[in-house]
Parts: sequence; C-alpha cells; structure tokens
Amino acid sequence: MRTRLVWVPVLLLSAAGIGTVIASRFFARGGMPPAVAASSSSSQAESRGPIVAAGRVEPAGEEFKIGSELDGRLARVLVNEGDRVRAGQVVAELVNDEYRARVELARAEVAERQARLDRLRAGSRIEEVREAEAALREAEARLATAHAEVERRRPLLERGAISRSEFDLSVRDEVVAGAAVAAARERLELVRHSTRAEDIRRTEAELASAQARLREAEAYLAKTFIKSPIHGRVLRRWLKSGESVTSAGGPILSIGNVSVLRVRVDVDETDVARIRIGQPAYVTAEAYGDKRFTGKVVQIGQALGRKNIRTDEPTERVDKKILETLVELDKGQELPIGLRVDAYLQ
Repeated sequence: MRTRLVWVPVLLLSAAGIGTVIASRFFARGGMPPAVAASSSSSQAESRGPIVAAGRVEPAGEEFKIGSELDGRLARVLVNEGDRVRAGQVVAELVNDEYRARVELARAEVAERQARLDRLRAGSRIEEVREAEAALREAEARLATAHAEVERRRPLLERGAISRSEFDLSVRDEVVAGAAVAAARERLELVRHSTRAEDIRRTEAELASAQARLREAEAYLAKTFIKSPIHGRVLRRWLKSGESVTSAGGPILSIGNVSVLRVRVDVDETDVARIRIGQPAYVTAEAYGDKRFTGKVVQIGQALGRKNIRTDEPTERVDKKILETLVELDKGQELPIGLRVDAYLQ
C-alpha cells in the first residue's frame, strides 16, 4: 500500500509536467487550441472599438476662392464674412469708368452703321426722286420749245426771210435742250437706282464688326462685376474696397456651401479595411467639450497618401500613410470651417 501511495502522486506530477512543457512550447510558437483561438479573435474584433483619426471641417461643395479676371482696383466689396449669398449675386465691383466709356463708344458706332445701312436699303429719298423728275420735265419742255422754234424758222430760211446764222442759233438751242434732257434723264435714273448690292454688303459687314466690338466691350464691363458662383456663405474676406487686384493675384473672397458640412478624415493605413460607405461616425472638438456631431462616411479615397492633418503630439508619426475619407455631418449641425476635430468611425 505504501508503494502505491508513493507512486500515484509521482505519476500525476510527471503527467502535469509533460503537459506544461508541451503547452509552453505550443504557445511560444503563437498557437492556441482552435476553440480558444476563435473565442479570442471574436473578442479582439469587438474590443478594437471605433476608428479614431484626425479630421478637418470643410463645406460640402468645397471652398471657392473668388478673384478677378481683370487687373484693376476694387470700387466696392459688397459682402462681409458670414453673409449668405446667392448664385449670381454681385459680391464685389471693380472701378469701371473706362469700360463703361468703351461700351458707349461701341453703341454709338453700331447706331451709325445701322443708320447707314437703313439708308442704303431704303434707296434715295422720295424728295430727291421728285426733284429729279421735275428737272427732267423742265428740260423736256425746253427741248420741245427749241424744236418748235427750229420748225418755225425753217420755212422762213427757205424764203430768205431770215439769215442762215439766225436759223443756226435756233438749231443750236435745240441741241443744247436735247443734251439737258439726256442729263436730266440720267440723273433721275441714278437717283432711282443709286443703291448697289455691293454697297449694302459692305455696310452690313461694317455693322457686324461694330456689333462684335460692342459685345466685347460689354463682356469686359460685365467682368468688373464679380459674382458668386454658388449659394453659400462668405467664409473669408481677403481684400477691401480701394485695394488693387490682378488676374493672377490672390482671391477677394472665399465662399462655401455650409448647408451641409463634411469632415475630411486621415484614416491610418492600418484601419483601411474597416471603413465602408454609409458607416456611422461622429466628431468631437476641444472647443465643444464632449458634444458629438454625428454623420456618416460618404466617400473613401482610392489611393494612400501623406498625412494632411497634424496633431502636434510628440509621439505622432509623420511617415505613416493615410487614406482620405469624407464624413458628411447630419444637417442642422454647425462648426467653423477649417476646425480640426477628432473623428470616430464606428
């Protein structure tokens, strides 16, 4: 009995020692029993929690920086930061006296060319035609009188009652009267048909050219009125009245559609497999304490890139790659544009 009592504990201890050695070697290689591994994997996935990343608030339709297409000086800036504007609303105006003068000059030229074309198309005025017709009738009457005088003197010449020179004078008067009739008839024809087709075509081309110059002048004048391209809010006013602007210079105003806000989030490359379209999310900011601004993921980038947002933490790694992700906040929530926030993708 003593021998059995001694050996049983020894055998149990030996079996326990062998099991401990086997288990320690198995875990050292990273393995675990299948049931335990499945349970551990599930609990790890649940314990990872939401994706946390830095983000920055921006308008839903991005920010529009509005400048001038012309060089000049600002006569007026008509809006201030925070003002709401409509698409097409004039938000600033350049000094445009010179451009207005160009438009007026071009309009005067168009009016002059149009009047000339109207005269050509209408032909000669009726008064001019009537005057030429009267001159022709008068010349014809003089010719008839001169011819009658020649016929009256012809028998007298034959009888010797008048000299040859007197008869020749009456013949000369008839010839002169005939020439006057021919000139009057030619004048009447010229007045009646003075408008030629080539004159009309030339004047039409001159009118079209003047109209093109007018449109150009009006287009330049329109560019002095700077308009908002969208419905939105003035985010920043960069220049004020009286300051100079250039077509290649900086903006006058920044405008964005703030009816819906978005947060551009830098998702770490290690978390890209966990994001999806429609994923619930919320953001917080130090200025608002524990308040949560809710939304959802609406866009996921297609390529990894460098960080856009720095947290300024001493432990932050700047060499990590990120995937830009857009979170659209629910309507009715207001945050300043450009505010840095912490985003939580659930």
